[in-house]
Amino acid sequence: MKKLSFILFLFLLIPFLAHAAGPVKILIVPGHDDEAWGTQFKNVKEADMNVKLGLMLYNKLKKDKNFEVYITRDWEDYRPEFKEYFSKNGEAIADFIKEKKTVFNGKMADGEIDRNQLVEHNTVNNDVATKLYGLNKWADENNIDAMIHIHFNDYPRGRAWERGDYKGFAIYTPEHQMNNFKESFQLASFVFQKLFHDYAISNYPPEKSGVVPDQELIAIGAFDTLHTRSILIEYGYIYERKFSTFSKRATQMRVMAEDTYQGIKKYFDYIAKQPIK
Repeated sequence: MKKLSFILFLFLLIPFLAHAAGPVKILIVPGHDDEAWGTQFKNVKEADMNVKLGLMLYNKLKKDKNFEVYITRDWEDYRPEFKEYFSKNGEAIADFIKEKKTVFNGKMADGEIDRNQLVEHNTVNNDVATKLYGLNKWADENNIDAMIHIHFNDYPRGRAWERGDYKGFAIYTPEHQMNNFKESFQLASFVFQKLFHDYAISNYPPEKSGVVPDQELIAIGAFDTLHTRSILIEYGYIYERKFSTFSKRATQMRVMAEDTYQGIKKYFDYIAKQPIK
């Protein structure tokens, strides 16, 4: 409870920004894909779990007239608008990445930004990185109000059928020096409160706060490549027993989708009532 109280204390210190009239535009990003499927436990791939939960959340938001919702991929592949965007904008995305990295690294060299990284992450290949940076570019170009990245966690294990030592959920947000920190942290705090009602926080020490600031995850705006709100939710460790069977996974995902939807809804309901500043 001390962790939760601390997060809520920080949360109350940050002023809210009212949202303009009209539906809230949400982009759901089920992490990984069929070519780079993330982690795996036995024969269950993370990418498939991400899509299943992503579609559950998508369908909930789709039924709510207050939201205009997009999802990057489904069971077939990337949705046509994103597949086309990646195909037609490869050079523009590369230039975008180069420009943002140059500016950000310059600020670090000048001491305007300090490196502050709690968790070391696996590196991704160039194709995955290009897609993630491309989604950041697309989101800002299309005035997306929030990006929700869906993942399941892991920690190095000897074999794919062995269980690991850690369990629990964590929400990654941009670190406080990033462009999109404030609004992302606000959103993460609301979603955290809902998930915390049903699930334990990760017991992996760097994730013990539940809401984890990060500079290096591309999904939430590495190198200041994103202005909109973005959070990456690690809903649990893929080897946890509550995900051991198809029926258990489905049951948990329904709760997780509902909690996430309610957190998003409560956040945007709240800021809609705030005076425009």
